[in-house]
Parts: sequence; structure tokens; C-alpha cells
Amino acid sequence: MAITLTPAAAERVKNFLDQRGKGVGLRLGVRTSGCSGMAYVLEFVDQIGDEDLVFEDQGVKVVVDPKSLVYIDGTELDFTREGLNEGFRFNNPNVKDSCGCGESFNV
Repeated sequence: MAITLTPAAAERVKNFLDQRGKGVGLRLGVRTSGCSGMAYVLEFVDQIGDEDLVFEDQGVKVVVDPKSLVYIDGTELDFTREGLNEGFRFNNPNVKDSCGCGESFNV
């Protein structure tokens, strides 16, 4: 499988990278956190590591470490705006349950 982006997410990441003035892509990973066990981590990538896996979609490189891929393989990253709120959404087919606030999940 792979990590994919919607057109809105790809555009937003490209804008962030342009504003930042450097970077080769976006790192998507997970960390232990929250009431359901895991939380997503998004960071800019300036250098791709030897063990990193790279997925390219719509001109954006998404970098994932092998340990995180187990939990997020097949995820689609989206960017949405609802009223005054905007942010990335993770459409992860592996999620079995998530907390009420939407900040953490388990697989």
C-alpha cells in the first residue's frame, strides 16, 4: 500500500514548504500518546534518512519511518476547512478506535 494525499492536502503542504523556504517533504509518523494509545506526528523533512520510506503523491514527498508504517499504511492525508477551523485529517483504514477528542487512536 502507500500513503496518499488529497489535492487539498498536497496544496497545503506545498504552500508550507514554500513559506518555510526549505525542506524536501513531510514526515508522517506516530507516537505513543493520548487516551487511545497513538497520535499522529507531522514534521517537515530536510533530509531523508537511510531507513526512511518515501511515498510521492501529487508532487509531495511523504516520508515515513518503518516502525510507523505498520500503523499508518494506506492512510490518506486530507486538509479541510470547516468555518474558522482548518487542519489535516487522517483517513487511516487501520484505525479500530479513536478517542472522543479525535487526537489519538489505536489499531
